[in-house]
Order: sequence, then C-alpha cells, then structure tokens
Amino acid sequence: MAARSAPSCHLRLEWVYGYRGHQCRNNLYYTAAKEIVYFVAGVGVVYSPREHRQKFFRGHSDDIISLALHPERVLVATGQVGKEPYICVWDSYTVQTVSVLKDVHTHGIACLAFDLDGQRLVSVGLDSKNAVCVWDWKRGRMLSMAPGHTDRIFDISWDLYQPNKLVSCGVKHIKFWSLCGNALTPKRGVFGKTGDLQTILCLACARDELTYSGALNGDIYVWKGINLIRTIQGAHTAGIFSMNSCEEGFATGGRDGCIRLWDLTFKPITVIDLRETEQGYKGHCEGELWALAVHPTKPLAVTGSDDRSVRIWSLVDHALIARCNMEEPIRCAAVNVDGIHLALGMKDGSFTVLRVRDMTEVVHIKDRKEAIHELKYSPDGAYLAVGCNDSSVDIYGVAQRYKKVGECVGSLSFITHLDWSSDSRYLQTNDGSGKRLLYKMPGGKEVTSKEEIKGMHWASWTCVAGLEVNGIWPKYSDINDINSVDGNYVGQVLVTADDYGVVKLFRYPCLRKGAKFRKYIGHSAHVTNVRWSHDYQWVISIGGADHSVFQWKFIPERKLKDALHIAPQESLAESNSDESDSDLSDVPELDSEIEQETQLTYHRQVYKEDLPQLKEQCKEKQKSATSKRRERTPGTSIRLHFIHGYRGYDCRSNLFYTQIGEIVYHVAAVGVIYNRQQNTQRFYLGHDDDILCLAIHPLKDYVATGQVGRDPSIHVWDTETIKPLSILKGYHQYGICAVDFSADGKRLASVGIDDSHTIVLWDWKKGEKLSVTRGSKDKIFVVKMNPYVPDKLITAGIKHMKFWRRAGGGLIGKKGYVGTLGKNDTMMCAVYGWTEEMAFSGTSTGDVCIWRDVFLVKTVKAHDGPVFSMHALEKGFVTGGKDGMVALWDDSFERCLKTYAIKRADLAPGSKGLLLEDNPSIRAISLGHGHILVGTKNGEILEVDKSGPITLLVQGHMEGEVWGLATHPYLPICATVSDDKTLRIWDLSPSHCMLAVRKLKKGGRCCCFSPDGKALAVGLNDGSFLMANADTLEDLVSFHHRKDIISDIRFSPGSGKYLAVASHDSFVDIYNVTSSKRVGVCKGATSYITHIDWDSRGKLLQVNTGAKEQLFFEAPRGKRQTIPSVEVEKISWATWTSVLGLCCEGIWPVIGEVTEVTASCLTSDKMVLATGDDLGFVKLFRYPAKGKFGKFKKYVAHSTHVTNVRWTYDDSMLVTLGGADMSLMVWTNEVESHREKKYCDSEESDIDSEEDGGYDSDVTRENEISYTIRALSTNIRPMFGVKPHLQQKEPSVDERPPVSRAPPQPEKLQSNNVGKKKRPIEDLVLELAFGYRGRDCRNNVHYLNDGDDIIYHTASIGILHNVATGTQSFYQEHNDDILCLTVNQHPKFINIVATGQVGIFYLCAATAPSVHIWDAVNKQTLSILRCSHSKGVCSVSFSATGKLLLSVGLDPEHTVTIWRWQEGAKIASRGGHNQRIFVAEFRPDSDTQFVSVGIKHVKFWTLAGRALLSKKGLLSSLEDARMQTMLAVAFGANNLTFTGTISGDVCVWKDHILCRVVARAHNGPVFAMYTTLRDGLIVTGGKERPSKEGGAVKLWDQELRRCRAFRLETGQVTDCVRSVCRGKGKILVGTRNSEIIEVGEKNAACNILVNGHVDGPIWGLATHPSRDFFLSAAEDGTVRLWDIADKKMLNKVNLGHAARTVCYSPEGDMVAIGMKNGEFIILLVSSLKIWGKKRDRRCAIHDIRFSPDSRYLAVGSSENSVDFYDLTLGPTLNRISYCKDIPSFVIQMDFSADSRHLQVSSGCYKRHVYEVPSGKHLVDHAAIDRITWATWTSILGDEVMGIWSRHAEKADVTCACVSHSGISLVTGDDFGMVKLYDFPCPEKFAKHKRFLGHSPHVTNIRFTSGDRHVVSAGGDDCSLFVWKCVHMPH
Repeated sequence: MAARSAPSCHLRLEWVYGYRGHQCRNNLYYTAAKEIVYFVAGVGVVYSPREHRQKFFRGHSDDIISLALHPERVLVATGQVGKEPYICVWDSYTVQTVSVLKDVHTHGIACLAFDLDGQRLVSVGLDSKNAVCVWDWKRGRMLSMAPGHTDRIFDISWDLYQPNKLVSCGVKHIKFWSLCGNALTPKRGVFGKTGDLQTILCLACARDELTYSGALNGDIYVWKGINLIRTIQGAHTAGIFSMNSCEEGFATGGRDGCIRLWDLTFKPITVIDLRETEQGYKGHCEGELWALAVHPTKPLAVTGSDDRSVRIWSLVDHALIARCNMEEPIRCAAVNVDGIHLALGMKDGSFTVLRVRDMTEVVHIKDRKEAIHELKYSPDGAYLAVGCNDSSVDIYGVAQRYKKVGECVGSLSFITHLDWSSDSRYLQTNDGSGKRLLYKMPGGKEVTSKEEIKGMHWASWTCVAGLEVNGIWPKYSDINDINSVDGNYVGQVLVTADDYGVVKLFRYPCLRKGAKFRKYIGHSAHVTNVRWSHDYQWVISIGGADHSVFQWKFIPERKLKDALHIAPQESLAESNSDESDSDLSDVPELDSEIEQETQLTYHRQVYKEDLPQLKEQCKEKQKSATSKRRERTPGTSIRLHFIHGYRGYDCRSNLFYTQIGEIVYHVAAVGVIYNRQQNTQRFYLGHDDDILCLAIHPLKDYVATGQVGRDPSIHVWDTETIKPLSILKGYHQYGICAVDFSADGKRLASVGIDDSHTIVLWDWKKGEKLSVTRGSKDKIFVVKMNPYVPDKLITAGIKHMKFWRRAGGGLIGKKGYVGTLGKNDTMMCAVYGWTEEMAFSGTSTGDVCIWRDVFLVKTVKAHDGPVFSMHALEKGFVTGGKDGMVALWDDSFERCLKTYAIKRADLAPGSKGLLLEDNPSIRAISLGHGHILVGTKNGEILEVDKSGPITLLVQGHMEGEVWGLATHPYLPICATVSDDKTLRIWDLSPSHCMLAVRKLKKGGRCCCFSPDGKALAVGLNDGSFLMANADTLEDLVSFHHRKDIISDIRFSPGSGKYLAVASHDSFVDIYNVTSSKRVGVCKGATSYITHIDWDSRGKLLQVNTGAKEQLFFEAPRGKRQTIPSVEVEKISWATWTSVLGLCCEGIWPVIGEVTEVTASCLTSDKMVLATGDDLGFVKLFRYPAKGKFGKFKKYVAHSTHVTNVRWTYDDSMLVTLGGADMSLMVWTNEVESHREKKYCDSEESDIDSEEDGGYDSDVTRENEISYTIRALSTNIRPMFGVKPHLQQKEPSVDERPPVSRAPPQPEKLQSNNVGKKKRPIEDLVLELAFGYRGRDCRNNVHYLNDGDDIIYHTASIGILHNVATGTQSFYQEHNDDILCLTVNQHPKFINIVATGQVGIFYLCAATAPSVHIWDAVNKQTLSILRCSHSKGVCSVSFSATGKLLLSVGLDPEHTVTIWRWQEGAKIASRGGHNQRIFVAEFRPDSDTQFVSVGIKHVKFWTLAGRALLSKKGLLSSLEDARMQTMLAVAFGANNLTFTGTISGDVCVWKDHILCRVVARAHNGPVFAMYTTLRDGLIVTGGKERPSKEGGAVKLWDQELRRCRAFRLETGQVTDCVRSVCRGKGKILVGTRNSEIIEVGEKNAACNILVNGHVDGPIWGLATHPSRDFFLSAAEDGTVRLWDIADKKMLNKVNLGHAARTVCYSPEGDMVAIGMKNGEFIILLVSSLKIWGKKRDRRCAIHDIRFSPDSRYLAVGSSENSVDFYDLTLGPTLNRISYCKDIPSFVIQMDFSADSRHLQVSSGCYKRHVYEVPSGKHLVDHAAIDRITWATWTSILGDEVMGIWSRHAEKADVTCACVSHSGISLVTGDDFGMVKLYDFPCPEKFAKHKRFLGHSPHVTNIRFTSGDRHVVSAGGDDCSLFVWKCVHMPH
C-alpha cells in the first residue's frame, strides 16, 4: 500500500558526461570565473577545470540548442527546442534563472547573441520564417521582431562598433540589419563579382563597418557595409563553423579539425591542429546511445553507442578511463559477475566478448541477422542470455567458450528486457508487445505453472512488465514508452527511464497502477537505459539522441534533512508528481463548500466580446426587416441607484475599507462603493460580465477588479472619481479569479481560471505584462505579493502552495515543502508575515500553516472547517472561517486573543436587515476605522465593533438563482423569492434594507401582491403555491395541484378576486381567492408557461409559452380565445409583462438565436417598456415597440441573465433581478430634463440606422480608393506578348565575320556634346519634386521653423520646402506611398515628423505598413513602427507630451493603435469602426484622450493602461440630428470637440454628447480643421465655390461662434481645401488641386507656394532643347511649363481634354500636344497661340515627335498607327502618309538623326523601323544596325535588352531615355523605380542603380539639355521629380 505516496528518497544530478557538438555551433565559453559553460541535452553545465566539478542549470524543459554569454561573462542565455520554446538567462555562478523570455518563437531557438553592453539579446527561431527577435531581456520584453530569411540562419551577431546594427548569416545569404523603433530592417549582402553566392556559417564584426564571415567552402569573406570587398581563400579546407574575435585578432575553427589564429587584418598567425592532440573532454557522438552496463564490484560504468565505440567511465573520478572502437554499432552491454568479461550486443545480430582489463577480444559470434537488444550474464556466471530483435533468446555457456546451449522461442515480438532468477534456474523476458514470459534454464522450456512461478526470486529486476512494477504505468494507458527500469532491493526503490526524457523514482515493489513517484528531468528526448551502480550509490542514465551519460547521486531516506539544501533546486519543484491519484486515502475530504466552488464553471455560451461579430453575421437578415421607420429611443432613462447583494459564495477577500471609510466590494458586473453613514452606493460600471475578484491599492483609493470573459479584463479604477485608470487584458482566458497589488502599488498580480490557471504580473499603470507563467492544474484561490520584495509572490489553492519569483518574462515557482509536518492540503487563503521569509496560509481543514521560505514550520488549529479569510495587522492576524467565527491572533499565531461569533442576538439596532442564520460561513475579512468588516457566504456584509455588537450593512440572496419579483401596489417595497428557499421583502425607499424574510420548504420562482397589498402569493418549485400575509409572511392558505415549477402567478385587477397560477406543466389554473377553490384550467399551450397578464377588467388572460406562443384565455373558466393581433393592442391590459406580440416585436435583438428576452414590464402610463435578457442587458424601449429591432437605451450591470424586471407602482423606480448573480438592483427613473446625468451605455439599436451619412464625390472617392502597394503593382499599359528578355533572338542573315573590312559601325546615337570628353553619369540626386498629395489625404501640410519652412508629402517622399527660396530637401526612407503626415507640437520634440505609408502585412516585413518618425531638419529616422494595419496607415497624431503616437489603419476593422514611439512599443490597439476612419487626433492637452471621425462615425476614446475605451457620439439631445459622415476634428477648452461633416455643418460635442450644430459652416464638406495651440482659434477648410461672402477657408473663435472667411484666388470653379495649418499671421492651405497656398490673415493675400498636376497619370513629358525648362501633360487636361532653376511652374494651359503626350520642336519654338481623344495641337511657344490642330484618329495619341530637320511631324496612336504630317505645307496639317501593319498600339517613337527613319515600340513588346515619310517597314537587320538615332526613348531593342528585370512578371519597364552624351540610360517602371544603366546594355539583367521615390508606375522620363538633370513623371502620384545628374570626375 506504500505505493500511494512517492518514495521519500531522492536523486541529485552529480555529473554529466558529453557535450552537444552535433547540429550546434558556438556553444562553449569561458565565464569570468574561468569556468567553462556549455550544454548537454536539456541541461546547462558549468564545469570548473580547476576543481573538476560541475554545476547544472535545469530550467529548460527540452533540448538546449543555443547559448550566448553576456559580455560581463557571468550571465548565460540558452535557448531550447520544443513546441513553445523559451530562452533562459541564468547566472553561471548560482545557476539560478534570472529571466525567462517566451511566447514568441515556435519550434526552437537557433541562435542567440547579446549586444555590447549586454542590455539586449537577439534570438533567431527555427520556424519557417526564421524569425529574428530582439529582447530587453531584463524586463522579459520583446522589442522587435521580423522574419529572418526563408532558409536556415546559422549565426547572428550584434555589430559591436555601431549601435542598433546586427548581422545574420545562413544558407546562401548574409543580411545586415538595423533596428529602429520596433522595426528590424534587413539589407542583403551583395556578393557581386568578388565571391560566389554561398552559405555563410559564422561571422565576426570589426571596426569601420567591416564584417568577417566564414563560408561553407572554407573561405573567409570580408564585407564593408553590405558589399563583399575581399575573400581570403582556403583559410580552412572545409566549412568554417566558428569564429571568435578578441582584442588581438580572430580565431576560426573549421570542419577540418583545425583552429587558426589571425591578426586584426586577418593575416594568419598560427594553426592548432586538434586531430593530433590528446582528447579533451569527450562524450559519444553520432547515432543513438543504447548500451549501458555497470561493473559488479567497482564504481565503473560501460556505455556503447551507434558510433561504434565502447567507453568505460569512472564514477568516482568522473572521467573516461578507456575506450575502444568496434566494427559495428553497439546496442547493449553486460559485465560478468567476476568483472572480467564484457559482452557487447551489436546492431547486425552478432555479439562480442572483451576482457575488461585491456579490451582484447575473447570471442565474436554471429548467430542472428537482427539487432541484439539485450544480453545478461547469469548470477552464477555460467551462462550468457542474448535477446534479439527476431524475438528469440539464445543461451550460451561461458565456460564452453560461449557455445550455444539453449534457445527460448515463446515471444512473438522483439525482446526488450531479460532478468535471471537468483539461483540462475529461470529467465524472465519482456517483448515489444508488452508480454512477460518465463523460461527454465538453460534449456529454454517455457514455464506456466502458477506454483512454480510463485517461488522464483529474481537476481535483478529490469523488466517493465510484471506484477512488481505495475505501478510504473499510468492507470488508464497501455502505451509502451518506458524504456528501462532497474530495481534497488536494498533501498526498496525502482528507477525508470522513458521516452519523455524523464527519470522517475518509485517505491519497490509497486503493485497498483498509477503509483506516486518523484521525477527528474534533464535528458532531452528518450532516456534509453538506466542502471544502479553496484553499491546503489548512484543511478546512471543514458540519453538516446543526446548521447549523454548522466550520473545521479542517490540520497536515501535518512530524513533527507541533511540534504534539505537540495530542495530549492528549482526544476525539482515538480518532482512530487501530480499525475497519480490512485485511492488518495490520505487526502482529506474536500469541504462541501469548497467542493461546490471547484465545480462552478464560468464558461459562457456567448461572451460579450462575441456580440459584435454575431451582430455582423446577423446583419444580412436585418437589411430587409428595417425598412419601416423605427421609433426613436424612449424619452426617459434610468440610473442605477442601489444594489442588494454581495458576491460571497465563490469569492474571498473581496471587501475593503477605503481610506475615507467607504466600503468597496463587488456584485454581478458592478464594483460598489458603499457609504455607510449615508447608506448610499456609487457604482463602477466598466465591466460587462461577472466580477470574480477585487483588490485594493495599498496607498491610494484604487481598486483592481477582474471579470469573466473570453479574453477577460482587469480594471484598475479610482473609487473617488469612479474612472478607470488602466485596463489589463490579453493574457488570461475565461476569467480572472484572484488579483493582488504589490506593497508599493506599482505592480499587480492576477490569476486566471483557464486550465493551467495562468499567473500574470503587470505594471498596471503602463498596462504592460511583466511576466507570465502557468500556475497549477487545479484551482488557485489566492495570489499574494510579497510586501518586502516586489519580485516574489505566493499562490494558494487546491493541494497547492507555491512560492514564485520573477525572472524576466517568466515566473519560477517552488512548491511549498511540507516535510513530515503535514500533508499537501488545500489552501484557501494566504498572507505574508512580518519578514519577507514568513508566510501564513489557511487550509480547508481549519489549520493555519506557518511557512519560512518554502518550508512548513508549524501548523495551528484555528477553525472548525475551512479558514476562508485571513488579514495581516500591524501586530497580529485576524482569521475567519466556515464556522462563522472571527478570531484575532497575536503576531505568531501563538495565542488567540479574541473571537467573535456572528449571531443574530448580537445584531445592533442600526442594522439594515436580518441575519438569515447564526454563524454564517465567513468569506472575507477586512479591518479599519475601528471595525472588523465581514463578508459572508450568504451575501451579507457586516461590521463588527471591537466591543462586540454587529451591524448588518448590505445583504442579498444566497446561492441559487433568483426569479420571483413583485412590487407592492401602493408602497415603495418589493418582494423576491429565490431558489435559496427564502421569501424576502425589501424596502426601496432611502432606508434600503430587507424588512422581512421567511424560509420556505422549497425554492420559488414567482410571487405577486394582491391588489390591496395585504396578501402575497408565492409559487414554489415543487408545483405548490401559498398565500401569505404580506406583513407577517405567515401562511394564509396553500395548494399543491401541479408537479412542475410554478412559473408565474397573478391576482386579477380590481378586487383581486381571482388568482391565475401558471406552471411548467403548461397549464394555467384559475382560483377563486375568496372561496379558495380552483374554478378553471386554461389548456392548449404546447410548452411551459413563461408569463401571464390580466386585462384591466379581469376577464381575459394573456399567456406566453416557452414555444413562443401568445395565447388568450377567458376567465374564470379558462376557455381559449383567438384574438387577431391587431385587436390585442386595443385591449386595455392591467399589466404587460409579455415578451411576444406585435406591440413588442422590436424588443427582440438581432442575435435572437443566442439570447432570449426573459422579462419585460410596462410603465403604468404605457409609454416605456423595460426588458431584461439572457446577456444581462436591461433595455428601455418606447411602447409600442413595433417593427423589428427597435431603438433602445441599454444598461449593463447584471452579469448573465436578467430574470425579472418590474416598475414600482408610481414608475419612479425600476427593480431588476439577476438570476445567477443573485442581486436585486434598484434603478431610478429619470425624465429628459436631467440631460447632464447620462448613465446609459448607448442610445442606439443593434443596427446602424439606414439613413445615409450624406454624399460627396470627393469623400466617396477617398473612401473607395484602393491603395496598391509597389510590390504588387501591375502593368499600367495593356501590354501582351512575350517580354523582351524571354524572346528568342532571330539570327540576323549576315552575321559579320569577326574581322571585317566594312567601315566601322556608326554611332548608335547622335551625340550632342561633340568634342567634350564624355563623362558617364554615376548617380542621380533628387533635387525638386513638383507635386503634393491632396487628392485623397488631409491635414498633411504643416509649418516648421516658425513658418520659414513647410513640410508635406507626395508619392513616397516627405518634402521640406523653404518658403523663401523654394529649395527642397527630402526624406526618402519610406518604401511605398505616404498617406498621412503630422508634426509633433511639443517643444521637447522640435521638428519631429511622423509619416504613415501603405503596405501589406502578410507578404513580408518589408512590405508591412509602417509609420516613420523622423527629424525634418537632418532627415534622421528616429523610429520605425511596423504595424499590422493591413493595407496602410491613414492617419497619425502625436499626444500632448509628444511621447505617444496614434495611428489608424485601412484594414477592415480600421484598427486604432497607440505607440510609445521612441521605444517602438505598441501600447494598445483596437478595432475602430467597421467603415473608413478618416482622421483620429489626440486632444491637444491629453495623452489619454482622442477622437476619431469617419463614415457615419465619431468616437471619443480613452486610453486606460493598455486598453482603449470608446464611446460613440450621442446625438439624441438635438431633435432631428442624425449621424453624418464626419471628416475632420478640432478641439476647444472644457472638453469641447468640433467635427466637420460632409454636409458642411460643424457639430459641437461636450464630452461625447452633441450640444449644438454650427449649420452650414461651409457650403460643402468640411475636409480640414486645425486647432491653434497658442490662442485656441480654429481654422476650417471646405469645398465650395468662391463667392463674395464665403470662402473655402475660415478662421473661427475658440467656440466656433464667429468667423472670418478667406477666398483662395486660384481661378478654380470650386475650391476644395484638404489641409489647413496656422502659423504666425499666416494660414497654410493644401487643396485638392495639389496646390499649397499661403494666406495672410491681415490682408487675405494668397501666395501659391507649390503647384502640381491634379489628376494623373502625367503621360507627356518634354524637355526644352537648350534651356532648363520642361513641359508636362496630364489627364487633368493641362499642359504645364516648369522652370528648374527658379523651382516653379511658369505657365499652364487648360486644354479642356486629357492630354497624353507633348513634344518640343528642335529649335524649341513650337510645341506639339497629343490628346486622349485623338486630336493633336501645335502651339507657338512665344505667344501660346494655336498654330494648327487636327483630329484624324478617334483614340488616344500616345507619342508625337518632330523630325530633327523640323520638316515632319509623326503622330503615334493607340489605333496601331503612325501618321506623318509635312509641316512645310503650313497649318492645314494634311496627313501625307502613315505606317502600316504595326501589330499593336504605339508606345514610343524616335527619329533617326537624318530624319529618314522612325523606330516605333509597340504594345506587344516588338520594335519596328519605318522609312520616313513613305511609312515602309524596314526589315533588314544590317541596315537597321547602321542607323544613328537622334533620340532613344524606346524600351525595346537589343541595345536595351538589359533593362528588363527578372522580377517583371506582371510589371513592365514603361519608359526609357538615353542621355544626350549617348552613354547613359535611365528607365522608369511599373514599380515606381527610376534606374540608371550604361548604354548600350545588350546583356540581360544588366547592372544598374535604383532610385526610389515615385509611387507605382513611372510614366515618362527625360534628360534635360546638357544632361544636367533627369525629369521623371509619376503615374499614380501625379508628381514630377527632377534629379540632378552626378557625373563621374575626369
């Protein structure tokens, strides 16, 4: 029977032989103490060569595969494999964990590295993306994470000479990372021509951006920046696995077995060849390790492995003393009794016998083909039994030179274990099928007789099957995962080894399955074998895959006291297994109350968090239903006034005094603050489901409450203001059952009710999770933080007392060590004592346990039954128990100073109610203000005076649901009846107390007062009902006619002559009250009855049933009537509690499937219907609620079902009952006039009103725009055919011979700067950008530097533009379009700008949308925030202190996220709205409050800790106000907010309630608003036509009462302002037309600073032949002339149609313009007069060109044609000829230098040459090759083959231009890149430089004259970029 408890002896790890070198690198280091640190299996080892001693770190749960040493060389970081792998940082001196980093990686942690000062740690995962993660390891916080590479990463290192830079390398790559904000951005190393692209295995960083890396082929590659600059070839002959740098130079180690030392410049110093040295410190390698034997007389162990070696280890010296290599892999070993022979079984079926002395062979025998898995010598040394995988055992005679003497063949499966009997006459075997067989020796006959078996005694026990070892198997499993056992007869213990890396100790023999054990972890995967040493001093275990040999010291039972110092080894905390519970006879019965409590489940079918999704799913159904105009919400609202109830039945220590003497506790979903002097309550209503725990802050009146939920939250709130300070969520599931503040109040610990009872430690103010860990399988009742050491805490619960300390992101727990003093009892409460060591806990048996550190010191009997509550005082303790006693103790629990019994007799006269029973179970105790506060299980709160009298303050029903509720016909009292078998009368007037109570024989579900208020009828759950005197509650009469629950009971109105009684039997019985007889029965319902109502004459009954039937019966006989639904309304009902019928169709929610409306009640004026439902909502509807989904006001206070609602007789109060929360809530009815006190949650229905929010084309366009990201951009032209680099080359007819007498080839291109030396262009630098993104962005132009500069954006660049000079500088770090921009207004962060871009989250980190924060002056990036806003970031805003940044996404949820941008930390994030949010801005004076506006949306947000709370704007106070689409927001003092709407109104909000509307502030949508911080004036910008009085920009006073309008003199038909900003006396305006205008406030003068095209793409581009001018033509119907030198637009011509192409004549005196409608125009430059125009084609003209001799004009169109016009014939422009058979539309054209040929590139990727002017197609290749071209803009042709990139599947090169010098080429493509090549570039995939900045699609590109600049035109971004050409020096 002893098997029921674990053995009391113990194993301690003493030595580990081995080192993990396979599949790992760089895992061996010297610590500061000159010890060596490395790892084996799951153990970190610190080896001291001086003392030859090992220490072990055992905090990992699986194989360690990576290790890094902190720069100070004491701390070590190790990473493990596993499903949820984690990193431990531990101290190599104490081998204790310092920090645990978890919850990020999956699969495993492949590499680790500390940075230079050791503050940060980088890790690389083994997941498919090889995630790279940077940690602040001390705090356990992840700083940044990014996908590392698609293939394995082998090494990662911080650059020790540059901050925030890292390098990683691996399979065929090396990457250079920079960390900025939360973004890790990689750049791939460029191998270039210097070296081959290959796998890099290790690296070392040096100064000056140099990086050295070791490659797979043995070369060393040297990198400068990201480029490979040289290779040191053949540094090793094979791969270089390891590199180490120190002050003097570098060391490298390779696969060739050599270590080479190098100096700092990587010149070789010396070589150490390890192949010739003596063995270092050695274990087995390769293959698996299975063989283990111990020497029979000496402390030696023998191991043999698949690496074919056999090794002998000395257990005393911890050293390898012999090794020998065999021919075959070894699978088993045995040593003969005399210790002379060693037998080894091999994998090939042979076995070999060696002499132990010198390892010489005795004999080698091969009788079998399959592996020998087990062999053993008999105890008398005569025989050797050999078990083979072919399921036979052979017996060999030792003396006969191992002649075979017998064979056992009974098994059907491979042999796994053998044992001899002590007399060597029998052998027992186990096989793979788990069978145990016995044989007679030596013959091998099977033994089956029971008698014979009984007498056998075994010499050893290593079998896993058999009666003696039944207990090693779990109870209900038949798995075969125990590999080895070995019995120790002397110590009566058994050691086992299994597949999970666990070594276990059991008592021996252990007969019953599921015995208790102690377990030891350390091995990684399977432990293949385990043996006791010959003298039972040690246990040797070997690991299969980890090749390690572990030696454990056996510590027998000698009281273990001497060995107590070993208990705290942290990993042993788990040793007393939880897994077995066979007949736990020694565990006391659980107390009934605790048992009830452990069985409670807090799971919900539907959590409140699920409602939004459910509503979305049901939205479709309602679209049809809501066509009718629905009623408005009711005029009245209610406010929670008082709650009768306290949650004591399943909570403890949830009742406290605040510092001002109020009492705080919780019930249902409400935190209650009760003022006992005034008998009033205040409520915290932030929770939406049951609160399960409450803790009070030690210093301030703050309270933390934890609730039930799918992702449950903890709210920390202030009891004075009742405002939430912080909301913590994201780490628990289902609910939170315990919370506790630390002594300094900064931290909070919480425990969840998920299966592993997760424990989380929070920094609650910041809302950050500090640490998290799994608590226990069983319920935890309490968590307490150590008042002296904030990093320590205890948890107590079922069979659980644990002491925890924080380690970084994890917590490390030790079980309380009970020793001989007691049993592992269930702990109900715990407190700390007067030192950090002392702790006290109360048990379920009534004892108080006293703990020092983790040891139980003594127990004291304190109560009968469980000790539920304890409280520590200055000089002692107070405890409370189930026995109803409160006991005061001295400070060491020596003496009980005083006890108080809670008895009715002691109730003081001021009590607010009556005690239900004496000595109720006490669940909470608190002291303060001279009193003891006591909370009981029965829901009572009592105050005990020190001298004895007791005052009852608050009470509610006890456990069991409460359903019955009735209000008195003319007094403010109500009656309730509950499943707790009580009937209670409550006073609803200010005294708020329970007036009377009566116990019933059964629980009840309904009650009703008679009309005169004298009698009270009560329906009970057994089918009976009684009538009682309403004053005394004594019985008048009772009946029992039904079997099932009575569900509703009603007196008829008037005299109350009849009583209708409804039951779950589906009948309604009608009784005559005066004669006490049943007079009628209403039959016909198909289901149970839920509600009944009388009509006002007392003649008709309305009945609701569970099957949703609405039936009518006539009284008193009960005849059924059918009444058409229209008539039902006309009947005058005495009461209405029905939930069915047309009148209340609207009360059923959209999600009617998951929730029932359980109760309703109509006010006596028949105006307002109150309802209660299953989700705990109380709602008010206007009556009658016709039409589906009516509008309502809703209130959350109850947690689950609201079972009943009733108005009082005068409608002044509404009383509601919560079923499971047992609370009675009293609400006061407030009529409209009390506007200010709005307590309701929301004022709308479940579905948004169908009224539209207004319409405006610009808004619609902005809302529906879809942003393409660069990486996914596709062709802008409808191209088809095969791309040039994929086309087969047609061989030309006359390939010239290599040596040709032909004249030299002419130039490809006519060169314009003849005579000068040609200088190639080596770089382009962005100099000017003409363009501003105003068409779909706003609030994106700001002043900087006191108005000297402005900042704005276009495409993917941020632009700083100097107002005076027009010079620009650029921020070019974004890799895709910028959508929003804001400036930090805080003086500490001067010139700091944030910009947000588009992107896609799921592709890879590089394309993720991100926000960049940068310095506008020096363009330094300060932080990059990669966000999960898929699609892009559409709004950014800085907080008042400038430290926080708010960003809004374009994802479907329109997520709102708050960042601490300097650290790159995400603080909070939440879905904002289901439709587009346009702007979100912080209040200018706040770091926690902000407002978001969008499509039919305005929300007021508060940041509490890490949670975002939002309130929708409430419109109701203004008649006819409706939610419009809101476009802009501004702020005023006193919490005023202004929002601009689509209709031109501005709404003014006070808090979140609309208080007035500024009608028609603009005539069109108000797109932009700006709050001036210095004087509070507000600027608005809208869309309107310029008129005398109005203007598109207005300046208003602080409250938006008066304004002054400004006109923008732009000459546009309508002005549409998109951005406004106010500086000193100036207003800066950005318009939809891409203009930025400065308006003077005094004189209203306008100055246009920036111009741009309005709509794109800009297709046409032409540069002037001699001056720095250029022309652009765009879809917006304008052609504009730009001056590069003056940095401005000189002129623009409105054509009235979209323009597609433009060209200068060779002299620059004429301009030709081609239009989208097929027309073309020729203008004279001097006068801008039209010289001629013509329209010969119907579709767009794509290119237009003058011939170099100015004679011809060529016009190419999308009609697959080129037309020629002779200009010498004058402006009539008659076509002279055209080119035929062009296979597709024309893209570009170029004339030859002699004007005789034209090359045309077309839409099918073909280039053609035609003669001019005949239009004849030229096909002769040789002739074409000899043409010299005047210009080259073609993207096709052999000369430009190299410009087509590999990645252009969907996207193309769109345009190209060769420089005037003829040696450089620029191209533009669909990805928005400008690239620079050499010309010609006939080789595929030519080398080039890329320049980013444009959005997708560069449409055209040109060199200006003299190759001084390149101009590129953008498609999507409507911008023109001017790049300065940097020429190579001569």
